[in-house]
Amino acid sequence: MQIPGHIDPVTTGTVPLRGGNRVDLVGLTREGIRAALEEAGLDAKAAKLRSKQIWHWIYHRGVTEFDAMTDIAKAMRPWLTERFIVGRPTVVTAQVSTDGTRKWLLAAADGQEYEMVFIPDADRGTLCVSSQVGCTLNCRFCHTGTMRLVRNLTAGEIVGQVLLARDALGEWPKGTMASSADIDDEDDDAGHYTADGRMLTNIVMMGMGEPLYNFDEVKGALKIVMDGDGLALSKRRITLSTSGVVPMMARAGEEIGVNLAVSLHAVNKEIRDEIVPLNRKYGIEELLAACAAYPGANNARRITFEYVMLKDKNDSDADARELVRLIKQYKLPAKVNLIPFNPWPGAIYECSSPERVRAFSNIIFESGISAPIRTPRGRDIMAACGQLKSAATKPSRAELDRIAEEKQAALG
Repeated sequence: MQIPGHIDPVTTGTVPLRGGNRVDLVGLTREGIRAALEEAGLDAKAAKLRSKQIWHWIYHRGVTEFDAMTDIAKAMRPWLTERFIVGRPTVVTAQVSTDGTRKWLLAAADGQEYEMVFIPDADRGTLCVSSQVGCTLNCRFCHTGTMRLVRNLTAGEIVGQVLLARDALGEWPKGTMASSADIDDEDDDAGHYTADGRMLTNIVMMGMGEPLYNFDEVKGALKIVMDGDGLALSKRRITLSTSGVVPMMARAGEEIGVNLAVSLHAVNKEIRDEIVPLNRKYGIEELLAACAAYPGANNARRITFEYVMLKDKNDSDADARELVRLIKQYKLPAKVNLIPFNPWPGAIYECSSPERVRAFSNIIFESGISAPIRTPRGRDIMAACGQLKSAATKPSRAELDRIAEEKQAALG
C-alpha cells in the first residue's frame, strides 16, 4: 500500500547491509575502536593512532568507506575494509510532510524496524530519535504504545540515526584537513576543506520507546553525540524524555547531563493511571520529587512537562490550576509544553478544541510559568508526537486492550 506523504528526494547515503563477520565501528567508543583494531592484529601504538583517525572520519566527516579516509595509508585501507564496516540503518521508506517535516522508517541488520523524524524550524532543526523497537509502556494516547516491545536499540543504532540524518541533510564537511604529508599522491585532489553548515541543531530522545529503560545504550550513544571531537552537539541541545522511570532519573542527570522532559499529561492519579499506566508504579508525587532533585535543573535549564491535550479528559481550568499548584509546591524550574492530541487509527481520544487549549495555556502563563502550545508537525505522514509506529497494521480494540492488560500486569 502506498504510504501517504511525499517520498524524500534527498539521497540518504545509506550503505546496504553487508554480511559476514566484519565489525561495525559505529557506536563504539574511541577505546572500543582501539580495542577492535588491536584484536584484529594491529599493535598497540598503531591501533591508538588509527582509532583517533577513524573516529574523526566517522563522526566529524560522516565517511562510510575506508577508501575515503585520506590520512590513512592506502595499503592499510583494504585491511580495514576486510575486517570492519561503518554502518548505517537501511532506509525502508522516507517521507516529507507538506510542512517540511521528514520521517524515515529504518531497518536494523536483523530486519527490525523503527522510525526517526526531523523537524525543521527557522532557527533550529530537531531530530526525534528512537531508543527501542516498540515500547514496554502503554500510554493510551500514543500509537507506539500499541506495540509490543521487541528489543532495545544498540548505541550504534541510536547514533546511526543521527549520522543518517546528517547524510540526508547534506551537512557533513567537505574536502580534507589533512596535511600534504598525510595524504597519498593520488589523493591530492581531495579538495579544500569547508566547515559544515548545521541544519540538525537539536536532538530529542522522544521517538519510539522509553529511553530510561534502555539506559546504558542511550547513555553510550549520547556521549558519542556530545563528544567535542566528533558530532559535538552540546548537552544543552539534547533533551531526554521519560514517562517517569523515577529510579533512573537521577542517574540520567548525573551520568548523561542532558535536558529532561517528563511526559506528565495529567495532574491526578485516576486520569494519569489511565493514560500513562506507569503512574501506577511511580505516582505523581514521587515523580515530581524526582524532578525537583534532577541534577543541573535550574531556571536556565528548566524541566519540560509534556502535556497532551485530550478533550474532556485532562483539559479543564481546574486541571490547569492544579498543574500550576504542583509545579509551585515542588518549586520546580519548569515550563509546560502543551501538545494538541495527534490522532491515529484506533485512538479512543479526541483533541481539545483550540479555544480550550488557549484557555488552559493562559491560566498557566498568568501564574508566571511558560506554557507554549506546540504546533503539530508532520500529521499528514504520521510523524507528529504520539504517532510513531513501525508496523503498518491496525490492531483491533480487543488487541489494544489485551496488550494494555499485559503491560499493566507487568507493572504490578
